Amino acid sequence: MPFWGLQKQLGIDVDSWLLRQSMPQPHGQAAVCHAFEREWVECGHGLGQTRARRECQLEYEDFMECMNRTKMAQRLRIILEQRDRMIKEGKYTPPTYHTGKEEPRP
Repeated sequence: MPFWGLQKQLGIDVDSWLLRQSMPQPHGQAAVCHAFEREWVECGHGLGQTRARRECQLEYEDFMECMNRTKMAQRLRIILEQRDRMIKEGKYTPPTYHTGKEEPRP
């Protein structure tokens, strides 16, 4: 127990910054990545930091992918590069509604 409760006096909760998805949400619904964070926390509970990093790596990677979407962005970049390459080779022509030009309005 801390001698001086600075967090309580300032009205902040530093512990909730670690568990971002577990905080109370605006409409009382669970956050998008709440399930992934819960799996990660449950996996690492009681193991200690060193063992948890080794044994809960998959859960942590799933949670970070849900939060940051890095693998999805990388896959999308690869798809767009392939599309641009096919357009340059003449093997693919995008539909008219994908060209970014508006239809003339009456």
